[in-house]
Amino acid sequence: MRLIIVIIAICINFNICAQNNTDVSLFFKKDSTKLLNEVNSNEGDLFNELGHHGPAIENEWLGFRIYFNKLAAIDIYSKTNKGLELGKAKWYPNAEQQKNGWGADYYKAGNTVGLGGVRLWDGEKVVPLNPVSKRSARVVKEGTTSYMEMFSEGVPYKNTKVDVLVRVTVFSGVRKAKVEAFALTSEPVQFVTGINHHPNQKVKKEFNYFITWGLHPEDVALEKIEIGAAIMFNPNNFIKKIEKEDEYLLISKPTKRIESWITSANGKEGDVNNFERFVKYVEKESKFN
Repeated sequence: MRLIIVIIAICINFNICAQNNTDVSLFFKKDSTKLLNEVNSNEGDLFNELGHHGPAIENEWLGFRIYFNKLAAIDIYSKTNKGLELGKAKWYPNAEQQKNGWGADYYKAGNTVGLGGVRLWDGEKVVPLNPVSKRSARVVKEGTTSYMEMFSEGVPYKNTKVDVLVRVTVFSGVRKAKVEAFALTSEPVQFVTGINHHPNQKVKKEFNYFITWGLHPEDVALEKIEIGAAIMFNPNNFIKKIEKEDEYLLISKPTKRIESWITSANGKEGDVNNFERFVKYVEKESKFN
């Protein structure tokens, strides 16, 4: 009985047991008022048709989206104040909202994996999750989490075709998201993931995480601010690291599943608002992955 009372007290004091401070967003641009749970395309490309170019999720700290096209990159919606914003901002808050402290799309993924995006490795080169026989996306909000999935079917890989499911999950009160990739095939595959970077950014690469911090060449937001991004991973699951001009990549061992954690912060936040503080946060969090 005493244990039950203690648990109830913790729930009340910290407001963590029942409240879901996460949300999902998926809709077609032609009708942004009609929220969807799932969409699919035999061509595998709904980038221009979907709001925010694919499924999106958020918690009070961060927002993420997966591009619904051959890139399948993961992009960040960066916030300056805690709160849920996608329902009203639709990823692109107007100038007045940004002046009043809303977040914005400060991060630029470009043609890279973005932050934690997933592709394949055939032993010699990166293989995009494309072409496909069908690509589907869905979003789910439940408990104290929200997640989005991208399912790419019939991807050509090593003289066969594979199906790959990518899931990104956010949690209430946690400044990071879990990225999982599953190969739904009889034989294991090698996955590719990583983090992109831009000129003049600060970079820190350790055995279990990569960090970037600095400006992104983005022109959607009202202003430019410094953005921190990090991917945290178990080094035992990867056998190779590749440094490219615009991204740092991780090549997995042959497997049917990989997992990493991604996180971000920016220079306008009240706490984790510079490179040193962001590094300190990532170093602490990476010990538990």
